[in-house]
Amino acid sequence: MIQISKAIRIIDRETTILGTERIDIADATGRVLAENIVADTDLPPFDRSQMDGYAVKADDTKNAPVKLQIVGESAAGRGWHKTLISGEAVRIMTGAPVPKGADAVQKIELSSEVDGFVTLTEPTSKGRFIIAKGDEVRKGRVVLKQGSMIDPGNISLPAAFGYAKLKVSKRPRVAIVSTGSEIVEINKKPKQDQIRNSNSLMLTALCRRAGADPTVFPIVGDDISDLRSQISNAVKSSDILITTGGVSVGKYDLTKLALEQLGAEIFFGKVALKPGKPTVFGKLKKAFVFGLPGNPVSAAVTFHLFVRRLIGRMQGIANPFLKDGTAVVGARMKGTRERSSYLPASLSTDADGRLVATPIRWFGSSDFVGFAATDALVFVPAGEAVEAGETVKISFLLRY
Repeated sequence: MIQISKAIRIIDRETTILGTERIDIADATGRVLAENIVADTDLPPFDRSQMDGYAVKADDTKNAPVKLQIVGESAAGRGWHKTLISGEAVRIMTGAPVPKGADAVQKIELSSEVDGFVTLTEPTSKGRFIIAKGDEVRKGRVVLKQGSMIDPGNISLPAAFGYAKLKVSKRPRVAIVSTGSEIVEINKKPKQDQIRNSNSLMLTALCRRAGADPTVFPIVGDDISDLRSQISNAVKSSDILITTGGVSVGKYDLTKLALEQLGAEIFFGKVALKPGKPTVFGKLKKAFVFGLPGNPVSAAVTFHLFVRRLIGRMQGIANPFLKDGTAVVGARMKGTRERSSYLPASLSTDADGRLVATPIRWFGSSDFVGFAATDALVFVPAGEAVEAGETVKISFLLRY
């Protein structure tokens, strides 16, 4: 049994980065950049007005109220491209270029316009309500780094600098195989002693969120020959194989045995982790293999800690691990003697604005209903317990 940190180091050591491809920017959400995005222009590309109002010389307004002649108009996409002189003003709109000669903008609320003249009721100062050329971004600056995942918050960056196509990492192809004679498809009514295959759907969603391309293979019962055959078939067209179930030490836990009989290299087979102790990581032919526990909470936690990292690193993502933080504990949480724990919790803020992690009321690693309310995993070191009010390390889970 190895420590979580060592398991992660092994995954990092064995990871190989996939190739790249160039795709339309419209299809790039959820993909990982394989190039830096560089500004091809200053932003703004000209001195830009922050207000609707009048572009003026600040010195003309120091004895306000002052009356100035309106000599033109500058609108977004249609600027006034002459030179302003003393005693003049240009009507200007938000986002419009500030004309030459003007060094300030006075907002429309402090003005009145009659018969081609504007009266400004208060003075303004040089640079007031103007964003200077290049203040936001200078040409040549890297605005989005290689290894970043494209998301709705940053996709406008390459678009703003003319990247109609993006160089991205290829998506890892993931095969998902659920094992166990007790498992039936979700559209079937379970018979006595059977359960539906919810793990495959959960893992499919998690893989897609991590940037992978998952394919679910048919369920395999507790038959070593069938399991070997399904695994052999799944790895032919996959970069990663995920199996669930059959990795413990029971009579019908056959996954690790099947992998060994097929000649897989097993890097680790037990992790000092709760939930998720019997997690297997190895390689069969060219495909990485994860044997995850069949209990859904264990499968989810081990995916977040290990599989997500592999998927991210295969795409060259800068930080493939879960985002960490700290919170105070809302109630006592106890780990186990020999294994570190990642325990489910919901997040809230208290009256003092502190982030509070409250343990989820759940009944072990099979309780996927309780786990569905999880916002974060609370780390409890082996042999320790944390009391209400103590500060702990948490790993955030993405929820919408």
